[in-house]
Amino acid sequence: QDYYGRELQKLEDLKTNACMTMSRPVSKVMRDALQHVHEEVVARYYGCGLIIPEYLVSCRVLDLGSGSGRDCYVLSQLVGERGYVTGVDMTKEQVQCRATHGVILSPPWVLLCSFLSSSQVEVAKKHITYHMEKFGYQKPNVEFLQGYIEKLGDVGLADESYDIVVSNCVINLAPDKRAVLREAYRVLKPGGEMYFSDVYANQCLSETVRKHRVLWGECLAGALFWEDLYSIAKEVGFSPPCLVTASPITIGSKELEDIVGDCSFVSATFRLFKVPGSSRAGPGQVIYNGGIVGHEQELVFDANFTFKEGVVVDVDAETAAILRSSRFAEKFMIRSGGTNAVAPQDCC
Repeated sequence: QDYYGRELQKLEDLKTNACMTMSRPVSKVMRDALQHVHEEVVARYYGCGLIIPEYLVSCRVLDLGSGSGRDCYVLSQLVGERGYVTGVDMTKEQVQCRATHGVILSPPWVLLCSFLSSSQVEVAKKHITYHMEKFGYQKPNVEFLQGYIEKLGDVGLADESYDIVVSNCVINLAPDKRAVLREAYRVLKPGGEMYFSDVYANQCLSETVRKHRVLWGECLAGALFWEDLYSIAKEVGFSPPCLVTASPITIGSKELEDIVGDCSFVSATFRLFKVPGSSRAGPGQVIYNGGIVGHEQELVFDANFTFKEGVVVDVDAETAAILRSSRFAEKFMIRSGGTNAVAPQDCC
């Protein structure tokens, strides 16, 4: 709360590039949407990837760690007026109080309080009307809540109430990653997706690294050992993680590099699905019908599967179940069988 609520006021305040890594080019649809976002919202944005999945029209989307709201306002445009976006962030306003002119006063104490800065949530809320007018919406399709992503029930989020959960370089900041994934799984509808970018380490981090204040705030000290993501996802009930993109992170600070030692980090985007048991069968053959805006001829689903319009692709049983149960089902012809199905490969 202190690091993101008070210490970081703009992108240039970051000490490493962990929260600035972009893992693939920004699409025209994204560029156009970003142009409509208020400059203050963009200036207070920190993230390590693109967390805008495909085919969002009319979806209900939850952003974990929404910060100043940049991704939420992009999503607001892509889900349309019939969709809805909720952002949850833990930052609070920081207040500084002092006695008048430094003089010791008799009770009751008189204090002058000045806001050091607006919290991320307050910055996001402040511009709701601006964006709804900009997008031409009759009523807001976005809301921002102050709360913890490990305890979504505390802010009133019900079971199976969202189609998609997104998160941009925030889960590493949560001490209890299992609780975050459990809550995401709980609020997702059957067939729903968690699409998120974050920072991962190639080994378990030392106690020295994990307790370093700046490394934690910079998204490194809380990074998961990447294999742990797979085990936690399975424990919670998600499908095996689908790696979308990954990029190495360079710290760029000799002092921090010495503390980290031989550990290396990667910024990666994954997608997890809440697949109902009824959708599970064997491998299959799928044909992409096209028609998703911005991906009319080709849908890059993850690092293993790229679907070209009208082309038959053999997929493993897990991918077939994902496509069959998710919002993508209506965009594919799916049939059982297939002799050349390829099982997804582990990341890193």
